[in-house]
Amino acid sequence: MYEGAVQELIDELGRLPGIGPKSAQRIAFHILDADPADMKRLVDAVTNVKERVKFCSICGNVSEQETCNICRDPRRDPRAICVVEESKDVVAIERTRSFKGRYHVLGGAINPIGGVGPEQLRIKELLNRLSDKQIEEIIIATDPNLEGEATATYLARMLKAIGIPVSRLASGLPVGGDLEYADEVTLGRAFEGRRILT
Repeated sequence: MYEGAVQELIDELGRLPGIGPKSAQRIAFHILDADPADMKRLVDAVTNVKERVKFCSICGNVSEQETCNICRDPRRDPRAICVVEESKDVVAIERTRSFKGRYHVLGGAINPIGGVGPEQLRIKELLNRLSDKQIEEIIIATDPNLEGEATATYLARMLKAIGIPVSRLASGLPVGGDLEYADEVTLGRAFEGRRILT
């Protein structure tokens, strides 16, 4: 619809996750109208992240060093590993301050339709970490969707043979939610994950 560079920018922005055609167009025109110094900082930030950030050689989390802060922290419990799909999941769990162990980032979830099988994930690296006999628990914290459930089921079956206890994060009703609006699967999981009060 637009000429040359503008349309190229809209097309590239539209390839980003969560950015549809209208949003891509709005962002492109914001970039055109923005102060050049602001856009220079944006370009520098994108360039820096691509040049400096890599993945931790132990857990797969994002890091500017060979290993991430969590893997280098001697205060973390090396006996528990929480398996997540992406680095953003590590941040979400860390905000709770409930988990003191270490992580393993798979780099996605099993999604046959999207062409992602177990071979494309960091499952082999997880198995290598379990060979040191120090791990006493694996907590699977994949997303509670079809792909996350498939990944959790695959990992649970595979890890059962190793003999290390495997648990899955509970899922159920959100705080502040109403029962009448909960779907059957969520409500069923809330019943399965209930805890004794007295």
